[in-house]
Amino acid sequence: MLSSTLHYLRIFSSKDKDLINSLKNLLGFYPSNISLYKLAFSHRSVAISNKNGISTSNERLEYLGDAVLGAIVAEYLFKKFPLKDEGFLTKMRSRIVNRKQMNKLSLKLGINNHLNYNINNKQLGGSINGDAMEALIGAIYMDKGYKTTADFIVNRLLKIHIDLDEIENTDTDYKSKIIEWGQKNKQKVQFEIAEVVGEPHEKVYTINLMIEGEVMGMGKSYSKKVAEQQAAEITCEKLAIA
Repeated sequence: MLSSTLHYLRIFSSKDKDLINSLKNLLGFYPSNISLYKLAFSHRSVAISNKNGISTSNERLEYLGDAVLGAIVAEYLFKKFPLKDEGFLTKMRSRIVNRKQMNKLSLKLGINNHLNYNINNKQLGGSINGDAMEALIGAIYMDKGYKTTADFIVNRLLKIHIDLDEIENTDTDYKSKIIEWGQKNKQKVQFEIAEVVGEPHEKVYTINLMIEGEVMGMGKSYSKKVAEQQAAEITCEKLAIA
């Protein structure tokens, strides 16, 4: 009881008490290490390198958050759809964690209000909000561990803000989108079979999407068409093609 009282006293005497209380409303718990969350909201445009040359921006937390988010969403879908195959689960996960969805979630949750960035920086890009969303997930994981992070993603993101039926029934032709983009921007777009494994009746195709000879996306499925769509969707996300 005493430790709990001291904890709350520290919160209300902290110079970061507004941020701490805002995070409590957003996350459902008080952060233990507020510096992690402040780092999650620090864009590289305001980064300062420490004595070891490491930049104090949210990029490392974003990397971690992206991996943790993908794992938790994969587990959730695996349990939610026990009769669906790997191709369906991969498609659903990709649509949930893509940059467009992360940007939308970040704005809906008000994460953009906490971002620290240089407004005059011309290279901010259109993914700053989604990047911060992933960095926040990375901060939660480092601060509270896997279970708390999974509870936040499942109960405060997926169940409240993600319409799985809508995502499942959205059939976007990403291959056509990327081909149209290539024609418009005079970029050579190619789909190449990188690997074929398995028996003749159950071959698994790995397809690379190449733009001007560089691999931009990869898809894997029993169907070449599905693998191409997966590769195209990843590429559309990278290039921010709506």
